[in-house]
Parts: sequence; structure tokens; C-alpha cells
Amino acid sequence: MTSTTEQIAKQPIHPSIIPRLDPEYLQFHNNNLLYLTPPHTLPWDPSLRNAPAVPGASDPLPVGKTQDYDLPKTKFRAFTPEGTPPPKGWPVFIFFHGGGWTLGNIGSETTFSTNMCVHASCVVMSVDYRLAPENPYPAAVEDAVDSLDWVIKNGHTELGIDSSRIAVGGSSSGGNLATILALKAAESQPPIPLLFQLLVVPVTDNTASVNDAWKENQLTPWLSPERMLWFRHNYLPNQADWTRWDASPIFAPDELLRQTPRAWIAVAELDILRDEGVQYGEKLRKAGVDTQVEVYKGAPHPIMAMDGKLIISFDVVPSRLEGS
Repeated sequence: MTSTTEQIAKQPIHPSIIPRLDPEYLQFHNNNLLYLTPPHTLPWDPSLRNAPAVPGASDPLPVGKTQDYDLPKTKFRAFTPEGTPPPKGWPVFIFFHGGGWTLGNIGSETTFSTNMCVHASCVVMSVDYRLAPENPYPAAVEDAVDSLDWVIKNGHTELGIDSSRIAVGGSSSGGNLATILALKAAESQPPIPLLFQLLVVPVTDNTASVNDAWKENQLTPWLSPERMLWFRHNYLPNQADWTRWDASPIFAPDELLRQTPRAWIAVAELDILRDEGVQYGEKLRKAGVDTQVEVYKGAPHPIMAMDGKLIISFDVVPSRLEGS
């Protein structure tokens, strides 16, 4: 007698979403993600970070040099382009990975970092910010600020950086940190001028729920409301912090917003974070900031990190620093 074990789908796609979903993602999800157990349904253990935060990345591109540097409470990895730097030094892009402030690590989005390094001809600093729940808010924000301080004080001598050409960016929770760093730079005395902020599916409102911004997309795949709330409670255990602008930049005052650099915001049509990303872009525009918001049709939340599997994702890794 032959026995068979039937696999149980752990992340099935809701039937109402299937017709709206990018066909490539649908195939990849059903072949690779359907039977993965979502981390928020498991007892917490740091070993959960051993799995990719989002599977499906392509191989990194070759760069001129890769080095790790210490920050006061963590470190960052610097990717330097091949060739000779411009006369005043390389532009720099300070990058923050996704993973809900809980998952991910210094190497989890190396493909994105090397793409930016090569295509935008800049040094990319991937910040290994401290993670929750061991290090809740504001630890990651502090590490973000420390990364910018390092560029100002050490960037030119250590990495040949032109500190007058600084951009920031990140994906998901990393987009949250990049957004906040742009605000912190504007708040500094004297202000630290930045060139650009590149925000991919960013978290901008940690008060959002299925009662408002998440309602339309609450059944979309991968980033469910339950998973997002798990991330939120890991990072922001004190609900009183949810409306602080350095946790939810949507609440930043207009006078601070108008001092931030021009922005490019990518949101996924089928993502619970879509509306808060669009709303943040609208706030920036109203404050007078040059802002472009792009909505990727049929795309779910993890589209950027899955560039090795989905053709659409290559369009979400743009050379946005060129000509900055």
C-alpha cells in the first residue's frame, strides 16, 4: 500500500484577487509560496530570519568593491562602483531593507543595492539596522540617523563620497525609515540637504487598518493585515508611538515636509500599503515637494524584491539617481 501526504496550502490566494493579479506572480506564488508557513503564525524565534524575507531575488551584479563599516550600534555594507569616481566624489544612496522592522538583514536585498550601484553610478550603503522585537522603536530610527551622520563625517575620506549628493531609499519598512531619515535631515540644525528619496511600497501610517486604508486590499497575497499587525506590534509595542511622525511619517508637520527632497514613490496596486503610500505622496505635493507616484498594476506587495522571477519587477528597480 502506498501512502501519500497531501500538502496543505498555507498562503492560498483568495479567488476574488486572482483575476486582478499579475499572471507571473500568480504562477510563482502557487509554485513557491503557497505551502510556506507565514512567520507571524509561528512562535517567535530569531531563526525565522534565516529564511529570505521575500523569496525570488536574482543574482547580485558585480561592483567595484564591497566593504562593511561600523556604526555606533550596528553596521552597514557599502557597494562602490567600478571605475574612477567623479571629480568631487561618488554620489551616495543610503538604503534600508524591508522585512517589517523584524525580518531581513544586511544582505537580504543585495540585488537591489548592486543594481543601484551599477545603474546609478553611486555608492550604496545598505544599513543593517537593529530589528524588533529585540530592539523596538526607536532603535531602527536611531541607526538610520547614525548612517547619515557617518556619511557627513567620514564618507569622503573612507569611501570617496560627495556629501553634497546624498539620496535615501528603502522598501516597505525600509521605505518607512528612509522617509523618516529625510525628515530628520530636514530637522537637523543646520539642515542636511538631500537630493532625493526613493520609496518603494513604504509604510507611512502605522495607524492604518482594515477599517480604512487596508480595506480594499485586505485579501491580497503575502502581506496580509495579520502579518502587518504582527510587524507593527513587534516594532511599536506602545500604541502611543503609532502617531509619532518618526514612526508614521504621514503625521509629519507640513513645515517639515516641505523641506524634504524630491520623491519617487512606487506602490503596488494589490498591496494593503498602497493607499498610505499614495496619500503620503499627496501630502508631499501639497507641501510643495516635487513628487512622482507610480502604481504598479496587478502587483502585490513583494514585487520589488522578486526581480529574479517577475519581469514586472525590473521596472521597479529604476535608475532614479541618474541625473540627480
